[in-house]
Amino acid sequence: MADEVDIHIVGLGPGDPGLLTQEAGQLLTSGLPVILRTRHHPTVAALEWRGPVLDCDDLYGRGARFEEVYAAVAERVTGAAAQGPVVFAVPGHPLVAERSVTAVLRAAGERELRARVHPAVSFVDAALAALEMDGGMLQVCDALEPRVDTWRPALFGQVYSREVASELKLRLLEWYPAEHRVRVLTKLGTSDARAEEVTLAELDHRPFGYLDAVFVPPIEPVEDLRRCDGLVEVVRRLHAPDGCPWDREQTHVTLRPHLLEEAYEALEAIDRGDPAALEEELGDLLLQVLMHAAVAEREGTFALGDVVEHIGRKLVRRHPHVFGDAEAASAEEVYRNWEALKQAEKPRASILDGVPRTLPALAASQAIQGRARRVGFDWPDMEGPLEKLREEVEELTRAGGREGLEEELGDVLFTLVNIADRLGVDAEQALRGANEKFRRRFGRVEELARQRGLGLQGLGLDGLDRLWEEAKASEG
Repeated sequence: MADEVDIHIVGLGPGDPGLLTQEAGQLLTSGLPVILRTRHHPTVAALEWRGPVLDCDDLYGRGARFEEVYAAVAERVTGAAAQGPVVFAVPGHPLVAERSVTAVLRAAGERELRARVHPAVSFVDAALAALEMDGGMLQVCDALEPRVDTWRPALFGQVYSREVASELKLRLLEWYPAEHRVRVLTKLGTSDARAEEVTLAELDHRPFGYLDAVFVPPIEPVEDLRRCDGLVEVVRRLHAPDGCPWDREQTHVTLRPHLLEEAYEALEAIDRGDPAALEEELGDLLLQVLMHAAVAEREGTFALGDVVEHIGRKLVRRHPHVFGDAEAASAEEVYRNWEALKQAEKPRASILDGVPRTLPALAASQAIQGRARRVGFDWPDMEGPLEKLREEVEELTRAGGREGLEEELGDVLFTLVNIADRLGVDAEQALRGANEKFRRRFGRVEELARQRGLGLQGLGLDGLDRLWEEAKASEG
């Protein structure tokens, strides 16, 4: 019964007044106060109103964001309903791409007002008729917040202006090729409805109105290479029974050197400051992750979804200051919280557990000493490690035998790493830089020798040193 409901939420249908349901028509002309989300709909002019009619078009110029507009709409509707039953009317179906209804329902619940949504014909029904297609796999999407699975057909509503179409095009170009053909559905739900096929790149080369939508056909998974899903499908295809013989023979062990090599190549691209090379190397590194996941899936141990879920949950769990109620005012505080959460999740017998033994020696040394320092096991100032370095160098000069020399040299290097850590220097990176500098300067020495017709082996140390100083001076 109408008097048992405070807010009747009805849909005006997709456009043609003939598509308005009988129930909605009766409520709209019942004499109850009617609040229209917008008057920009053909059905509004076709109705003979028997009661007061108010719209919310004035609110769109006041809110900076749509959420603010919808909140104001909800306030207007629920405020009126507090005085007596009202009808709130929206284009299409109230629960299909109509976020204002969600806001009204939430506000009604907070005010303990009774709201009822009445079924209606949506723009989706009109679009399916215009496209002459089965909507079983169709995604209904909002052009203002586009999220889409490119493997399924998608219908975008709320494409009411060329500006919205331009924004939508830019987002879709992240996932679809520019030449992908889409269909612009114009004046849906009216006798003038039509569909025009254009490329995605041309989507915003025409005007749009309130009754327009965009249909985007799916693309094949192996063509969806702007997102990880497409790459995952390519790798899965390689590992399929009828896939690539080489890929199907791989194991975690055989792939191990490739993972290490690709990681180092990505680091080299970073060191060179080469964004194009880094883009390529990160792709190669990502491929190694997907290859290991495909091997595991083939062996039945785990799947890529397990990998993604594990790291996703870990990130959320260890960032309570972002996803929860905790607070962290500085990066150092974030780090301390992270370590505390990690220790709670994975209690370890030693704080040194978890530093991989496969790390390069300098990096492993810095990680080990850094952990010891965090519990107070370190010299109080720089003089301590400097004195220790002098002591270790002296012991190295007195050492005898290969094992003794190796041990004492290790102690020297270990102390140097401590000094680097205190200075805030990455010891591994520092040595890489020194290696690169030597490579560059010695290359210049070789070039100077070739220019002068000199053989390096016959120059002797003094001759080589003169060329070295000249190469060094040439760098300024």
